Amino acid sequence: VQLQACGGGLAQAGDSLRLSCAASGRTFSNYAMGWFRQAPGKEREFVALIGWSGITLYGDSAKGRFTVSRHNAKNTVYLQMNSLTPEDTAVYYCAASLNFTTASHHYVYWGQGTQVTVSS
Repeated sequence: VQLQACGGGLAQAGDSLRLSCAASGRTFSNYAMGWFRQAPGKEREFVALIGWSGITLYGDSAKGRFTVSRHNAKNTVYLQMNSLTPEDTAVYYCAASLNFTTASHHYVYWGQGTQVTVSS
């Protein structure tokens, strides 16, 4: 599976952004799709996850503000981010796993990352 993430950019606190991740290659619907992020000097952090059936799971930083969704016919997963804060500044990665898991080491395919920068 090849993953291409896009939609990052500059935002102000309180703004919204929607990230997209387009997949090609193997059957997209077989995979759970996760979003992770990594801020400078910090470890990679789980953000959100959506299974092949549509079940979702969120990291603490995303609960109540972010929404993950997928469109299997378009081979695309989305991350709608609302009420952004400067603490959301990071490179955001989409990833694919055959397991419904928050553990990054179970994800075998990764996108290249898209930068999100939120100013106060």
